[in-house]
Amino acid sequence: MKSENEYIGDDKFKKFLEHYNCPSPLELIKLRFAGAICSPNSELRPTDVISSLWPDNHTPRLETKKEAELFFKFFMGLWDEIFQNVCQNQIKMPNISEEQDIRKTCLYHSELLEHGFLEGFWGGKDNVSIPAYIAEIVDSLSRMASLYETLATKVNQNTKNAVQNAVRDCDATVNKSINFIIQHFVLPHMDELKRTVN
Repeated sequence: MKSENEYIGDDKFKKFLEHYNCPSPLELIKLRFAGAICSPNSELRPTDVISSLWPDNHTPRLETKKEAELFFKFFMGLWDEIFQNVCQNQIKMPNISEEQDIRKTCLYHSELLEHGFLEGFWGGKDNVSIPAYIAEIVDSLSRMASLYETLATKVNQNTKNAVQNAVRDCDATVNKSINFIIQHFVLPHMDELKRTVN
């Protein structure tokens, strides 16, 4: 089913985020939306997730009804795009390049996983009812977020290539874990996990 809210594309969306002083990078938002779409928290709504992208009491003030409509239309365009990616089981960590500062990449990937997918998945709840095998995989993702941070402390001139390869291996493990959650926990119940704006 085609989305009513067409995604405006990464470049335009980044400018949109800058306009509203959003501190969350686009890659993190995409993963948080993916986690929220997969979340077993049935009370979670896209508007809750959108609000969580700013610190408390710093959500943008929307001056007119038209501005508010456009604001949520743009976000829901991205939400619907990520929803389709979840349906196709195509959620993954961003690729790393040779030019990137590997230490910063380690910390960034930890943030993407912990404050992106996992924060979205828990949906503001400390306890949700999920099968034990899914809980184990989610716990393993938290450990992977910590592993990225540990790798960041190991970076020096002699270890750069080894750490870079380790990050790629971690990314592959994270991708497989997220894909497993989607395949075995999310897709069988996709209709129940659809979120409405209100």
